[in-house]
Formats: sequence, C-alpha cells, structure tokens
Amino acid sequence: MRYWWVNQNQTYRHEVTGGYLWSPKRKSNGGINPFYESMREVAPRDIVLSFAESRIAAIGIARSHCYECPKPREFGSAGMNWNDIGWKVEVKFTELGNRIRPADHIEILRPRLPKKYSPLLPDGRRSQSVYLAEIPPVMFEALRDLIGSEAHQTLGVAETWNDLDAANDTPLRDLSTWEDHVRESIEGGRYDSGDPAAGCHSGSTWTGDLQAKSVLRRTEVPHYRGRQPGTPSGQPL
Repeated sequence: MRYWWVNQNQTYRHEVTGGYLWSPKRKSNGGINPFYESMREVAPRDIVLSFAESRIAAIGIARSHCYECPKPREFGSAGMNWNDIGWKVEVKFTELGNRIRPADHIEILRPRLPKKYSPLLPDGRRSQSVYLAEIPPVMFEALRDLIGSEAHQTLGVAETWNDLDAANDTPLRDLSTWEDHVRESIEGGRYDSGDPAAGCHSGSTWTGDLQAKSVLRRTEVPHYRGRQPGTPSGQPL
C-alpha cells in the first residue's frame, strides 16, 4: 500500500464526486511532468488524500491502475492547455467532516515531508507545481492521526479489501482485463470512451481512427513493460 497527495483546487468537485483522478500525460510544452508520471504508479487499495482550498477535504481508496482516457467533459474551461488524452485512476472518495489545514500543523509535518517532490513547502504552503505526489508512511500516519476516525476507518477498509469493492460489490479494476477489453474494441473497429468497462466519463465514441488505435499501444500502457500477456497484473517478470 502506498500513500498519495493530490492537489485538486481546479477539479476537486468533478474528481471527488465522479470518483477518479485525471491528469494530462505531459506538460503543455511536451515535457515530462513527474506529478503526471505519478499516476502510473498508483495501484488498487492505495490511499489518496485530496487537498483543496488549503485543507485536506477528502480521503480515497484507489480502485484501479492508471489507464488512458480522454479529458473529462465536466472539466469545462479548467485545464484549457491540457491535452485531450491523459491518465485516469478510479478512486472511491469520502469527503471529510474534519478538514484539517496542514499549515496549522507544519511543525509536526515538516520533519516528515518527502525529501523530493513534496506537496508542501517547509512553511506549510502548497507546492504550486504538484498534482499527484507520493508521501512517506510517516507523513501519512501523522495526517491520519490529525484527521482522526474518518482516516482510520478508510485505512481499515483498504487493508481488508479483497477482490471486491466492499461498497459497490463489484470487482476491483484489473489492468489486464481492461487492456484486453480496449484491444478487442479497437480491433473490432470501435472504442467507446463512455463504456463503463473502460471507465471513461467523456461519453464520446471513437470509431477506429488513428487516435483510437493509438490508445492501446502495448508499450505505452502503464505497468505493462516487463510483463507478458497472461502474466497477472502487478507481477513483473
């Protein structure tokens, strides 16, 4: 299990209520952004803390690996310079009643901040460049205790989840299953980004054009490198 911090000021309402994270793949200039690359490291049952309006506003459990998906329509004018195809992770969020302000607890958190790619500056302000960043267990544990019972309950659910999502009674997203679904759709000349099996929320349909065919290039599917067809997801050779 890993712990993640996501800054969601622009898209908090869409992502938390919609149950997902979404980021572009690259910066607007085409450069690599380590906070978009972090999306490719998330795995089911990881914990996600959502930061918005200077407070930790929600806590979530990842329900899928990262996969390619069009930018959600509901984003509207947010992220006008973002590419149309990005990374998406499904997350079951719970909005918090006790929304702590990390800056008020920076004396506790400062020695626990990650040495690289920290979502918080040493004075407690948010790092403006961060979207999704991993935080160390010692930092999460401090935040968990500051948030209180809501965080402890979420962690308990994540630790006891097996093959089913306890809240929805549906299988957790398996990466290989999703890959096979998209490949079969593309080979059949169709790719519906609104299909629940693909997890996309744009509602648009792609009909076998070059853009659709580029969705499933095996070398680009996260977590696929080093894994052969039929190898269980998340178990590199």
